[in-house]
Amino acid sequence: MEQIPNHPVYSKGVLELLTVANEFCLFSEKANELERHDVLSFFQKICPLLYIKGALLPVVEPEFPEANERFVNEHHYEEIFNKFRECFGSDDEYYSYDPIHFDSEELRKSSLSENLSDVYQDLKDFLYLYQKNSLAAKECAVSECLRLFEMHWGIRITNATTAIHNILYRDKREAFDYESTLD
Repeated sequence: MEQIPNHPVYSKGVLELLTVANEFCLFSEKANELERHDVLSFFQKICPLLYIKGALLPVVEPEFPEANERFVNEHHYEEIFNKFRECFGSDDEYYSYDPIHFDSEELRKSSLSENLSDVYQDLKDFLYLYQKNSLAAKECAVSECLRLFEMHWGIRITNATTAIHNILYRDKREAFDYESTLD
């Protein structure tokens, strides 16, 4: 494959997202083998980084949009989802604002496992497609990843980050709330 050195699919931003997305996916695949606190701590750090890298992706118009493919099937998704669900246990469910209705004050029940599995699916598809040995596939990978960031995984990773923060610091926050009532 002939590389075009200045083509946006080879930009620093794309290469950095590939690196962070790969770490996210590899870690996700073994999440149920680790302690819950270690998993939450890892995601606390990598999720904001993924968000930043997703927001910095260049706009790429694929010359051959038919080269776009999805790779993560329902079985693979369920496998990752179940690993997360096993790991998070009773901390899996939380409440968040509905991203479709920002004006609404109603909270909706969300699942940390579902949000992270959705992010995993989009990023794993990005990684697989980008690895194909054609410029058309790389263009589609970057273009689709940016589109899905804007419409799908960006908000999910933001919600998951908030939930993870609340889980990790729940005890300290409760102690702080108790102490402030004593004043």
